[in-house]
Amino acid sequence: MNYLEFEKPLAEIEGKAAELRAMARSNPEMDVEKEAEALDKKADQLLTDLYKNLTPWRKCQVARHQDRPHCKDYIDALFTEFTPLAGDRNFADDHAIMGGLARLGDRPVVVIGQEKGSDTKSRIERNFGMARPEGYRKAIRLMDLAHRFRLPVITIVDTPGAYPGKGAEERGQAEAIARSTEKCLQVGVPVISVIVGEGGSGGAVALATADKVLMLEHSVYSVITPEGCASILWKDAEKMREAAEAMRLTAQELLKLGVIDQIIAEPRGGAQRDRKTAIEAVGKALEAALAKLDGKSADKLVAGRRKKFLDMGKKGLAA
Repeated sequence: MNYLEFEKPLAEIEGKAAELRAMARSNPEMDVEKEAEALDKKADQLLTDLYKNLTPWRKCQVARHQDRPHCKDYIDALFTEFTPLAGDRNFADDHAIMGGLARLGDRPVVVIGQEKGSDTKSRIERNFGMARPEGYRKAIRLMDLAHRFRLPVITIVDTPGAYPGKGAEERGQAEAIARSTEKCLQVGVPVISVIVGEGGSGGAVALATADKVLMLEHSVYSVITPEGCASILWKDAEKMREAAEAMRLTAQELLKLGVIDQIIAEPRGGAQRDRKTAIEAVGKALEAALAKLDGKSADKLVAGRRKKFLDMGKKGLAA
């Protein structure tokens, strides 16, 4: 288990319980189970207390946790017959965005998502989930395919933002993001998006302009990172805690503002502590969201999606 900074007291207690049991294994005459169980109970209570009222900054830390399930984990666990499609037919294949044809239950769908990677090698290959223009053009190509064959689109969002490098800018990063967002608004099929970790800036919006936007309980969704916001407003990245509070980037705040439609509960201690349960919860939420859109015509879907985003600011101002 990899512990976050605010989980250090929990790490100490769980570590002591593990040490006691290790000592008992090496010396069978020792009876430490009662002491270990007492530590387990103390750790359980502390875990509950820590996650009961997470601050926005702590939610950012949880959303970025390296052990949280990523896009590939969700695709592998929830979808069958996944057939990946690669490249934008113009420049290259961007590994930060993966997608293709698949089945969710018995329903054929197109699934697209940002993949951060799970170890050093895959994180570098995936560019830490930061897509380049060719990644968004690949997403557009997949959405066109979904529209042509009347297949629902499911997007899995987990990115700190689109890649801001020189090459990406030269190849039209801003235009690619804008066109991907536009394509989300145009396709005449259901579009469901789920934010499973970070939803960063336009890089996230390009895949999250959907009929239904779902968020895991401890994920975040914002126009910029708290560190970036603090650097701009206060010229001090260390004020990221204050920035996170002001930005209203948590799932709970965004549901109140009408930016998202549903919060998916996470296991106690976050998705990183019980990946299987978290993934199953996302699968059930996706199936339920798709079922609500069944039977709607292409015109109604497009009109409803457009109205949803035009009305969003009004609710936010009222709140």
